[in-house]
Amino acid sequence: MPTIERIDGFADELTAIRRDLHAHPEIGFEEVRTSGIVAEKLKGWGIEVHRGLGGTGVIGILKGKGNGGKRIGLRADMDALPMEENTNLKWRSTIPGRFHGCGHDGHTTMLLGTARYLAETKNFDGTVHFIFQPAEEGLGGARAMIKDGLFQKFPCDEIYGLHNAPDLNHGEIAILPGPAMAGADFFDITIQGYGAHGAMPERSKDAVVIATTLAQALQTIVSRNVDPLKSAVLSVTQIHAGSANNVIPGEARLGGTVRAFDDGVRALIRDRMRAICAGIAATFDCEITADIKDTFSVLINEEEQSRVVEAVAKTVVDPANVLTRSAPKMGSEDFADMMQAVPGAYFWIGHDGSVPVHNPGFVLDDKILPIGASMFARIIETRLPAG
Repeated sequence: MPTIERIDGFADELTAIRRDLHAHPEIGFEEVRTSGIVAEKLKGWGIEVHRGLGGTGVIGILKGKGNGGKRIGLRADMDALPMEENTNLKWRSTIPGRFHGCGHDGHTTMLLGTARYLAETKNFDGTVHFIFQPAEEGLGGARAMIKDGLFQKFPCDEIYGLHNAPDLNHGEIAILPGPAMAGADFFDITIQGYGAHGAMPERSKDAVVIATTLAQALQTIVSRNVDPLKSAVLSVTQIHAGSANNVIPGEARLGGTVRAFDDGVRALIRDRMRAICAGIAATFDCEITADIKDTFSVLINEEEQSRVVEAVAKTVVDPANVLTRSAPKMGSEDFADMMQAVPGAYFWIGHDGSVPVHNPGFVLDDKILPIGASMFARIIETRLPAG
C-alpha cells in the first residue's frame, strides 16, 4: 500500500527541512527559529498563518474545495530536549545542551509535508487547522495554546496527532482506542533539617537520612495503596544534598514523577505523598514541603477517530502492519489536553533503529517522513471528502 506519490516526490526536500531543524534545536517556548521557518513555509504555500499562540505556536488555516463547514486540526510539536546529542551525524545538533532526541523535528516536518500537499491539491471540502505547538516536553505548551484561545479562535470538530516510534518496526503504525498514554505529575520535595559536623550527627537533623527514608517510604504507595489492577508508577529521579565530606547537610531536595492511567489513582497518590511527607516530618522533627504539579492529562483516543486512523493506515502501509492491540504507554503527551477539549486520536509510526527516544544516541529515520505526511493528508481527504 503506497504513501502519496506527490509527497514522495518532495521527500528529499522534507529530509532537508528535518535535518536543518535537527541541527538547530530549540527547547520549549524558545522555538523562535523553528516557528519562523514553519510560518515562512506555510505562507509560501498560500496558507493563512497566525503566530504567537502559546508563545511561539503557529497556526495555519487552509480551506478546501466547496463550502463544507467541518474543521479538523492536525498537530505537531516543535520543541527539542535540554540534553546533549551523542551521534556522529553530519546534521547533529550545533547547539550545546540542546537535542531533538524525541523526534519533534520529524513531527514538524511531516505536518509541513501535509500542508504543502493539501495546499497544492485542495482535494477536500472543509477547513484544516495546522497546529504547530511549542513546549511539549513537560512545560505545558498545549495548555498554553488552549489558554490563549486555541479552540475559540480556531475551532476544530476533531483533531489528530502522531509520534515516531523506534520500538515499532519500519512500516508499522499503531493506534490504541481508549486510554493510550499515562497522565503525569512532577514533584519537587524540600527537606529542611539542621546541619552539623559529620563527626557529631547527634546535633543534626540529618537531611540525607530523612531524604533516603522518605524516598523508600514513597515507594510503598504504589505497592500498598494503589489497586494492583490499576497501573501506576512513582519514580524518585533526583536527590540533592550536601557539599562536603565532613558536613551533615541541613537541607535536601527530591524530585520525580508519577504516572497513571486513572485520574482517581493520581489523586490518591498525591494525597498519600503529602501524608507521608507530613509523617516523616513529624518523625524527624523537621520541615518538609511537597510541590506536586499536574503536568500531563491521561491521553484517551476516541473510538471513532481511532477507527479513522486504522482505516487510513491500511491505505498507507501494509494492512498487516497496522496494530490496534498495542499496550498503553507509561510515557505522557500533552496532546492529551487538546483531546480533552476536542475528540481525536494519536498514533505511532514505527521506524528503523533500536535506540529509544530521550537517549543521547537516538536517530530519527527520515524514511518515515512521507508516511507521516501521507497519514495526515489521507485523514483529511477521508474525513473531509471533496464533493
